[in-house]
Amino acid sequence: MLSIKNISVNFGGIKAVDEASMSIESGKITGLIGPNGAGKTTLFNIIAGNISPTMGSIHLLEQNITGLPSYELFEKGVLRTFQLAHEFSNMTVIENLMVVPGSQVGEKLLNTWFKRDQIKKEEEEIKNKALEVINFLKLDHLTYELAGNLSGGQKKLLELGRTMMVDAKIVLLDEVGAGVNRTLLNDIADTIIKLNKEKNYTFFMIEHDMSFLSKLCDKVIVMTEGSVLMEGSIDEVTKNEKVIEAYLGKGGIS
Repeated sequence: MLSIKNISVNFGGIKAVDEASMSIESGKITGLIGPNGAGKTTLFNIIAGNISPTMGSIHLLEQNITGLPSYELFEKGVLRTFQLAHEFSNMTVIENLMVVPGSQVGEKLLNTWFKRDQIKKEEEEIKNKALEVINFLKLDHLTYELAGNLSGGQKKLLELGRTMMVDAKIVLLDEVGAGVNRTLLNDIADTIIKLNKEKNYTFFMIEHDMSFLSKLCDKVIVMTEGSVLMEGSIDEVTKNEKVIEAYLGKGGIS
């Protein structure tokens, strides 16, 4: 799905990402771990089009997407969630979902005069899609609740729901479990697995919770000091001495 080759980016002479290369397989869930400052979020920002790399290339299904802005990547199916959820707090859950699809007919002023029937039909289709997503996420009881009133875990589920409103090819999850209680974390994990198994979603996720990763990931990539240290199964990673020393300290993995 995604091929990253020799990606680097410099900030004031400091290499935040240093010739990192990796591949993300289609239909799989891949984890990305590493100590603070390893370059994980910077790499996500490069993939998502928020930062242009100094060198290297990124290909999505063999198409070069290096340096494309985030709005163009959105159209190509590259979506991202954030460690801190970015909901529209004064809009309801269903409204947060309905604004996601791009190039809606009603976005153009003249169409509100001359294409009212088309707008009405499209809005009804989008609303039905949003209701399907809400049902999938088991958030039916919150359909018309303001998104700002949701708990942290519910907001993370809503962000996952927004990726379901368009044709997502790969979803970048930035610490989706951060600040979420264990019950809702299990719900989020179940949703990710369901999206992967039933809808063939490809996920690439930054996460620190090893038990959470072990439940989800087919492969884990370890970064340190801007470079890839190793990749392998969760068992291979957690037993690797270099990973234990660089990422978790000599005390081992809990």
